[in-house]
Amino acid sequence: MSKRESISRYSLIIKKLRKHPASFAEISDYLALESELQEYDFNISKRTFQRDIEDIRSVYHIDIQYDFSRKVYFIDYEQEPEVNERILEAFDTFNALNITDRLSDYIHFEKRRPQGTENLYGLLHAIKNQVQITFTYQKYWEDELTHRTTEPYALKEFNNRWYVLAKDLKDNHVKSFALDRLTELEITKKPFQFPNNFNVNEHFKYCFGIISPNEHKPQEVILSFNSFQGKYIKSLPLHSSQEVLKDDDEELIIKLTLFITHDFFMELLSYGENLKIIKPDSLIADIKKAYRNALKQYLIL
Repeated sequence: MSKRESISRYSLIIKKLRKHPASFAEISDYLALESELQEYDFNISKRTFQRDIEDIRSVYHIDIQYDFSRKVYFIDYEQEPEVNERILEAFDTFNALNITDRLSDYIHFEKRRPQGTENLYGLLHAIKNQVQITFTYQKYWEDELTHRTTEPYALKEFNNRWYVLAKDLKDNHVKSFALDRLTELEITKKPFQFPNNFNVNEHFKYCFGIISPNEHKPQEVILSFNSFQGKYIKSLPLHSSQEVLKDDDEELIIKLTLFITHDFFMELLSYGENLKIIKPDSLIADIKKAYRNALKQYLIL
């Protein structure tokens, strides 16, 4: 049995169980049908199926469990649902790329520079084992490269970029470092103690993006979108605190509780005429100022 055939079979099993739980007999029937359609032999014994489950868990980190009461297999989404969703998303992408003969004819990739993902594994190792890391870092607004020694706490993704949240031992402040501006990463053997009073989820709970807040308390923000833009906002919420206050044919009004950072401000500007800010007054004033300054760029003197 070829590796390609095994990988294709893993894909079919996951595809079947993502739709709904199934018994081994139902899975076997599905694999038999696909064998006829694809001219592969996907038929397997129950013993081989159990090995497939272990391989899927090991390779893709997708956990397939058995429900003894219903006598069906299912994909366990309970633990770390966000991680599982991203794993399945990556799995879909992998399969699409794996079966495409000439990618350029069918897939148009976004043209962008590498995002530093080659360091993800090393950073995860350092975070898990609580050892210090050193690296060279380049800020966009500074020409000089700086050498950093940090204690890494977590990884965070935002706007197609990856960041490592770490305590900079230069000033003992917790900062976010973009992986695409990080080079010469070294995983040291020097251990550190993760602070008992620091919680990564709490740190980002009221944040939009990766910029640390300037205020002591998050603010209540109320936004009004036209009905068309509102559909996008409902399908992809701006923030985990998003609460719908009004939703009709005219507008969508939502309430957020978060820190008003530069990242959030720039996100609001991107909606232009599709957005009206209702609260707070200070944010309304800042948005008006930004639009006035932008309009000056086009005024004929």
